Amino acid sequence: MEIRVGHSPDPDDAFMYWALTTDLVATRGFVFQQVLADIQTLNQWARAGRLEVTAISLAAYPFVQDDYALLPHGASIGTGYGPIVVAREPASVDDLRGKEIVVPGVMTTAFLTLRLVLGDVPHRELPFEQIPDEVASGRADYGLLIHEGQLTFSDLGLHKVLDLGEWWLLETGLPLPLGVNVARRDVERLPDLSAVLGEAIRCGLEHRDEALEYALRFGRGIDEAVADRFIEMYVNDLTEDYGDEGRMAVSELLRRGEAIGAFPRPVSIDFVA
Repeated sequence: MEIRVGHSPDPDDAFMYWALTTDLVATRGFVFQQVLADIQTLNQWARAGRLEVTAISLAAYPFVQDDYALLPHGASIGTGYGPIVVAREPASVDDLRGKEIVVPGVMTTAFLTLRLVLGDVPHRELPFEQIPDEVASGRADYGLLIHEGQLTFSDLGLHKVLDLGEWWLLETGLPLPLGVNVARRDVERLPDLSAVLGEAIRCGLEHRDEALEYALRFGRGIDEAVADRFIEMYVNDLTEDYGDEGRMAVSELLRRGEAIGAFPRPVSIDFVA
């Protein structure tokens, strides 16, 4: 059975799925094809039910919950760090209120969390990789950075104004779940599929050097040290399994999203067994 797995062309996602390119994982009859696209595109594809398995923003899950269930692994969850808002000059959170912020997509968890901090946010969407230059060039005053931009912004002389993961931890005492993996409900043998994908993540962590070497192909020019740090941030114990803490974080973020009217209807949180 062919399974298309959608994920971002990023070191952390590539690291998770390295083992699927080897013979180290028993695939239980599944044949995997990796499909690469930016997270906003994956969110949109999920609304059309395009892929059997895909990474999406947690904030997008309420929009696709009828077609997809959450996998119990593969999430990008950080404790005390996350997407950041940057500016060319030092600024405070109060300086952001009422000001336009360039964001990587309105369905991203980063944007949802930003709304939890600031309320209604004047915003403009751009592909995530263009946002650092948009701010550095002066075409935008503030930008919301995800992926490796969280680590490399200072190379462009930018200043961190707000770390959403830090804010979330202080607000709730929980890690911030950003990206999640979901499986389409009509796929046969979902528990078997989930088991294979979970084993791939464990295998990558057990063969870190080989998985890192593979992941560097997706680094968009960042060096090995930055890629390694980024993977360490977002491929961790909570990636192997949410556990009680991770599931509490998912529930709390979606509950708060519901409270501000971010979703079209109440959310039913459903994990593949």
